[in-house]
Amino acid sequence: MRVNAVASDETDDRLRAILRDVLGLSAETVAGFDAGTALFGALPELDSMAVAGLLTEIEDRFGIVIDDDEIDGEVLETYGALLAFTAARVG
Repeated sequence: MRVNAVASDETDDRLRAILRDVLGLSAETVAGFDAGTALFGALPELDSMAVAGLLTEIEDRFGIVIDDDEIDGEVLETYGALLAFTAARVG
């Protein structure tokens, strides 16, 4: 299921895999994410320590660099926001 028309299915699939791997979420849980699924503050697995690991893994797997000033609460608020942010960086 595509969450955002800007994001490719491949970006969506890869981001879901990163969330599974970094946060230890089940495939079923991550498959159920839609654009409005709340992340930071709603998923106990995604605490402030996990954010750094998540962003590092996104950088590594997508071959991008994320500057600290690019990240704010809105980027991590929902799955749709994180996907849109990642898709924009991937180009």
